[in-house]
Amino acid sequence: VIDSKVSLTDYERFVNAEEDLQENFLKNHINSLQKHVDQLSSKKYEDLYDMESPDFVLMFVPIETAFSVAINQDPALYNKAFEKNIVIVTPSTLLATLRTIDTMWNNEKQQRNAIEIARQAGALYDKFEGFVTDLTRVGKKMDEAKNEYRGAMNKLVEGRGNIIISIEKLKKMGAKAKKSLPDKILKRAEDDDLQEEEPTTPFNLN
Repeated sequence: VIDSKVSLTDYERFVNAEEDLQENFLKNHINSLQKHVDQLSSKKYEDLYDMESPDFVLMFVPIETAFSVAINQDPALYNKAFEKNIVIVTPSTLLATLRTIDTMWNNEKQQRNAIEIARQAGALYDKFEGFVTDLTRVGKKMDEAKNEYRGAMNKLVEGRGNIIISIEKLKKMGAKAKKSLPDKILKRAEDDDLQEEEPTTPFNLN
């Protein structure tokens, strides 16, 4: 917020007055500036309209010398205003001050963006961790299913007179079936059955 309603009536009187009267008008001029500072501070313009602006109001003094004579007489004038969140600016300092504020705003926006990026990156990381955990769990389940599958298949084809051989014998004995067991499984069952049938060669002790 830039306020430009400061009264320079007493300054004009100071400039146009006789030398013996200038001191009184100068005091009035300084008091007028201080009074305007107090009025601006009490209005809390920086809190209006949800502006999210810096907590300062710029008090524009349009005549450079009007401020310089006041600050020369009362060096604490600027700091007193600053403590009340009022920054006194003149034609030579207004643009630089506005550029400083603009830089502050840009820095704040960049910081907010960085914070938001960090937040979203953290959320994405957490989701990815959950995905990896779920995928690992699925992999373990698949391994367990494969092991169970192998166990079940082994029970079908292992040993003498295994289940596959027994079932296939039913068909050979005349069971009327329209389908046949896969050749690969049959061969595996037959090979395992034959291994169990191989006799042990006896030792000749004579």
